Amino acid sequence: MKKQSGFSLVELVIVIIVVGLLAATALPRFLQVTDEAKKASIEGVAGGFATAALSARAQWEAYGRPADGNGQNLVNYDGTEFLLTKATTDDSVRDGYPYALDSGTSELNAITNTDCLALLDNLLQNPPLATTSSSDAVGGNYLFYVKVETEDSAKLCRYYQLASAGTDGSGSINVEAGHSFTYKPAFGRVEVNLK
Repeated sequence: MKKQSGFSLVELVIVIIVVGLLAATALPRFLQVTDEAKKASIEGVAGGFATAALSARAQWEAYGRPADGNGQNLVNYDGTEFLLTKATTDDSVRDGYPYALDSGTSELNAITNTDCLALLDNLLQNPPLATTSSSDAVGGNYLFYVKVETEDSAKLCRYYQLASAGTDGSGSINVEAGHSFTYKPAFGRVEVNLK
């Protein structure tokens, strides 16, 4: 008779306990690494956006601060015509920061979601897929949800990172619950907002 060999029940239980302990200690670290990657990703996109906005302004300065016949500041940056801010006497707006395409909204305080999306798509060389539709944003095909917001009576563009979006009380995805960055064209300022 041949004796069959294999694992005993005690050995299997010990292996399951060891694997469970390893999973319990490794899983939180893995989740932390994932969240850190999302934070690094949005900081990278925001940094690229800030650099591009400053580059457009520098291009405008290098061209001698061009304006159209109505006094509207504009610049051709990498083949795209951008409308630029015009300084106000109350210092609520500084000169030379992009806020829309030449074919977009002509008033800084009337910018739309579409204007903000056009800035993202045209300032960055490899822009992330973004949408202005919250229903499209939950579909999983986009990386950012774009929305115009008002802060201290000034319009700003907010770019919500969909990979970090949370859920609301009903379990539905809240596209505005995750990390985001804002672009304040009146001052050319980009700020990252981590949740």
